[in-house]
Amino acid sequence: MTGPSNDALSAIRLQIMWDRLIALVEEQALTLIRTGFSTSTREAGDLSAGIFDISGDMLAQAVTGTPGHVNSMARSVGHFLDRFPVDEMSDGDIFLTNDPWKGTGHLHDFTFLTPCFRDGRAVALFASTCHVVDIGGRGMTSDGRTIYEEGLYIPPMRFAHAGRTDQTLIDIVTANVREPVQVIGDLHSLATCNDLACRRLREMMDEFAIADLDRIAGHILDRSKAAALDAIRKLPEGVYRHEMRIDGLESPVDLVAEMTIGADGIDVDFTGSSGISSYGINVPLCYTEAYATFGVTLRGRCCRTSSSAAFTRRLAMRSLPRERRACGIFMPMADRAASRHPPASWPTRQRSRF
Repeated sequence: MTGPSNDALSAIRLQIMWDRLIALVEEQALTLIRTGFSTSTREAGDLSAGIFDISGDMLAQAVTGTPGHVNSMARSVGHFLDRFPVDEMSDGDIFLTNDPWKGTGHLHDFTFLTPCFRDGRAVALFASTCHVVDIGGRGMTSDGRTIYEEGLYIPPMRFAHAGRTDQTLIDIVTANVREPVQVIGDLHSLATCNDLACRRLREMMDEFAIADLDRIAGHILDRSKAAALDAIRKLPEGVYRHEMRIDGLESPVDLVAEMTIGADGIDVDFTGSSGISSYGINVPLCYTEAYATFGVTLRGRCCRTSSSAAFTRRLAMRSLPRERRACGIFMPMADRAASRHPPASWPTRQRSRF
């Protein structure tokens, strides 16, 4: 940020910019709704939108959308950056995936990532997600026995390069879905809402005469971290455990969670939950984490901090042994919302530490 950094109005300016970012991503989400082709986007609001710094930390999210999409979208940005570092991106590039493990939990959800450039430099990343009405295969059913039956899988890749859409990708998607007009329309809507958000950010940066988001990002993350810790420390420390049994397909499904509240964070341990199902009701790690984060956020009443990576980026789950992970990758998961249970009976511990 140019100009004095310690003047009396500095904190006020930072707060105004933070509010502008929240308004900006809300407009991003509403643009997706207005331009979306499918009913799941236009009427159900099954989507998310957010802004990230160039390190991949979420700075603000739209209120419009679902927590499962928002929090898993935040994780997906890191996967995009692993595959496509910012210094290899060009102005006009757009990236997409519907990888259930690196996206938001099943093949019907597409996540788009767009780098925002200003004066030839990447200054931010915008991501958005929506649920498309069809992705081929068996469709939205729990009948699939492997992910290959559930539809078209697209790994993280470019939807557009330097402003030119990949027509080959469009042709492949068109040939593999039952509702190509709605699906392709939604893909373009995801790209459009990110593009509009980029324009709004550049306008804001011009208005406040800032060259990057480093200072406002630090302000958001620091304030969010402090607010999250303050909310957590108001909760009674201890260990809280609950379990429930719901209908399954081969057998009933046990959902087990143990939450440990401490002065510096919250642990959620899913040890004892049912293992992988051979039907499409499994929940990938990203989606399990997303809703566990949402639950912890509500319990701690950290509503504003959930808009920032400060509350979510330190969450970690103990992973499967390599040989068991390899089996889990192919599990069916189209109807993951039917159970929302973790996708294996490993000690799935989710930790929030500050």
